[in-house]
Amino acid sequence: MKPYALALLIGSILLGACSGAPASSGTAVPTETAIPANTGLSTPTAPAAEPQQLSVIDALGRQVDFKSPPMRIVIAGKALFMIADAAYMFPQAPGRIAAMGDAGQGATNFIALVDPDYQAKASLEQDAGAEQIAAVQPDLVILKSYLAETVGKPIQALGIPIVYVDLETPEQYERDIAILGKVFQDEARARQITQYYLERMNEVKTATQGIQDKPRVLLLYYTDKDGAVAFNVPPMEWMQTQIVQLAGGEPVWSSANPGKGWTKVTLEQIAAWEADQIFIVSYFKDPAEVVAGLKSDPQWQALRAVQGGRLYAFPGDLYSWDQPDARWILGLKWMAAKLHPDRFPQFDIIQEARQFYQTLYGLDAQFFEEKIRPTFKGDLP
Repeated sequence: MKPYALALLIGSILLGACSGAPASSGTAVPTETAIPANTGLSTPTAPAAEPQQLSVIDALGRQVDFKSPPMRIVIAGKALFMIADAAYMFPQAPGRIAAMGDAGQGATNFIALVDPDYQAKASLEQDAGAEQIAAVQPDLVILKSYLAETVGKPIQALGIPIVYVDLETPEQYERDIAILGKVFQDEARARQITQYYLERMNEVKTATQGIQDKPRVLLLYYTDKDGAVAFNVPPMEWMQTQIVQLAGGEPVWSSANPGKGWTKVTLEQIAAWEADQIFIVSYFKDPAEVVAGLKSDPQWQALRAVQGGRLYAFPGDLYSWDQPDARWILGLKWMAAKLHPDRFPQFDIIQEARQFYQTLYGLDAQFFEEKIRPTFKGDLP
């Protein structure tokens, strides 16, 4: 059998296996209400006489053409879990993704939790180069656009197609979900995902409309690498800052002119900003533990936000909800309710999270209670 036919046959088997497993088993299988049935996409058991051609315009505005739909997809590069979490909103992803790097953040890995065939996929090193990726024989590689020169160029030189995405802001999320809808030939599903995000963004916008005196908000990323504690603020264009703004808050660090990455700030600067509310982000330590320690620190006790009981641990589950991962919409709604509780009197973050996993990943309530809720961190019930 030719390699192409064999690859398609394997893809067909994998798709069939994934679509037949119950959602409660841990497989991200769509339910009738959460994810629509496959809109005509079926993996052939043999090469079609006239393969369906496909064209995708990626995040860099490049047109990428395929003679037939890609069946062996590789996700590579840093922070690839953000791409993987977006891709797995599509029911075709488990059967078509052949390899990826570590899809986790720290000790947690959502994709390993929901894809029963995750361990059977080829595993790439974090800094995997063109040769290691080419060895998997992909017909498509998906990368973050900022890796175009360093990682993408050598891969492209080998004749391997690349589609770039950003997934860094709400606007980019809408565009890149549409790109993935093209890749997986499921544009109807892409529209459904986008509608989910837009509806919740509009709920926040409507609830916070007309607020004149916005609370002064400070969001800080806590690190303690090598025992050295540091606090950092994000750039103004990052998702973290946009969440504060969309939630109806005023980022107090805007005048600090932060750079392109996290910018370290001193306790003196934190005190000088006199924020009404402070939110602590921590990716590798439970932020609730960090906040508990800060509340017992005399220097932090002198801050107005701490004195008023408004020092919060930004929540998360397997991944923090502040970053440009699929869960950013949960972080937005949670923060809006914290900043303006009078505008969200009936808000239930547990129900919101439960619906998120059901609608976007087809995971039922039992799976949520057994696998997701126990991973909750930060300021969550």
